[in-house]
Amino acid sequence: MDKNEIYVTPLSGRYASSQMNRIWSNDAKYSTWRKLWIALAETEKELGIDIKDEQINEMKEHINDIDYDIVSKREKECRHDVMSHVYEFGIKCPHAKPIIHLGATSCFVTDNTDIILMSEAIKLVKQKLAIVINNLKEFASKNKGVTCLGYTHFQPAQLTTVGKRACLWMQDLLEDLEELEFVESHMKLLGSKGTTGTQESFMKLFKDEEKVKQIDGKIAEKMGFEKCYAVSGQTYTRKLDSRVLNLLAGIAQSASKFANDMRLLQHEKELEEPFEKNQIGSSAMAYKRNPMRSERINSLSRHVMTLAMDPSITAATQWLERTLDDSANKRICVPEAFLAIDAVLILYGNITKDIVVYENVIKTNMMQELPFMGTEEIIMNAVLKGGDRQELHEKIRVYSMEASREVKEFGRLNDLVERIANDKSFGLTKEEILKALNPDNLCGRAMHQVEEFIENNVNPVLEKYKDLLSGVSLEVNV
Repeated sequence: MDKNEIYVTPLSGRYASSQMNRIWSNDAKYSTWRKLWIALAETEKELGIDIKDEQINEMKEHINDIDYDIVSKREKECRHDVMSHVYEFGIKCPHAKPIIHLGATSCFVTDNTDIILMSEAIKLVKQKLAIVINNLKEFASKNKGVTCLGYTHFQPAQLTTVGKRACLWMQDLLEDLEELEFVESHMKLLGSKGTTGTQESFMKLFKDEEKVKQIDGKIAEKMGFEKCYAVSGQTYTRKLDSRVLNLLAGIAQSASKFANDMRLLQHEKELEEPFEKNQIGSSAMAYKRNPMRSERINSLSRHVMTLAMDPSITAATQWLERTLDDSANKRICVPEAFLAIDAVLILYGNITKDIVVYENVIKTNMMQELPFMGTEEIIMNAVLKGGDRQELHEKIRVYSMEASREVKEFGRLNDLVERIANDKSFGLTKEEILKALNPDNLCGRAMHQVEEFIENNVNPVLEKYKDLLSGVSLEVNV
């Protein structure tokens, strides 16, 4: 086991950031074990156990000094990772050796460390989530008045604006951020509960229940947490892992929805993700500009969403106070989910920083469908000139089907306006019909909805997290 070895997965070098990799690295994990052993020793000393300052100081001197060769060799002999690290730490700290891990069970270091690392990783996810929301805010503000076709069932529907559509993406992320804040605020340590959660070993050690009752609070404070779980078996409830990965899966859902929309709109040549000067879209078709980053978001998001199944099954199948079938699974799925969602947010931020908007294509696509979008407006104007709504509705329905057939079957331009103008029962000139079809008058409150949403919903969140909007890179590795 190499000292600098990180959690080995294709996510590590190719997709996830160095920050997220560091959180889930061996050094971060096992140095946290040592910090917990120090916190336990300090707590026991404060509560009256005969532990010397020199023993604690000796442990502090070797927090990051881990000999992985010794650990690996010892684990092959004893088949126990925690006791292998206790053994190696004891070699480094001969004076502290007798009191390392005193009264604790393995889950004291493994479970508390998992919670600490998840908490750190959630903070990084929160920062990147805020940056993506800020990118989308800028994009929505810039494009709030760019009228475009709206789609239902990916069929042309009433008009909207490019900025309004971006608000839909933002709203999903705000929901995710709200969920993240809830999960983050409810993170608490396991504490030191012993083999079945009764603290029996500490009752024997202290012979004083009032002192034992103080252990969890003191450890939590030393490790930067407000509280520990009130009750537990040997482990913290595996519902926590499920809650955390459901949070990440929710972010993946939002990101994947955005990426799918980008892929559809890039096909329509309306929007395009950034395409670098020397980027190759296809090894065979040199002209192609594939939405590879959006596709990668979909791919990685799918992985995060499926990983959320692991801890839900684990939580449902834990036996009584402790069973070990959770261990190997959670060692894999929890770091993998964080590394993958980190990669997703890097891609999401990278795309939203420089989305290309092709307004002329948007207008061309919109004008081709516009006569259909404005039929209700045309009917209302015709009724005001004395027409019969029911009769006009039937006529415009027939004309719309005929015009659509001309477009689809023969590739001709949409001639619905001409058909209506030539029907005297509508009483409208072509100019009057075209005036009724002004796109800016056919997208409702879309532009004002963007302004209001940003002002009332987005800005307060970004103001709250303004200090998080810099200091982290969202550059894509490959």
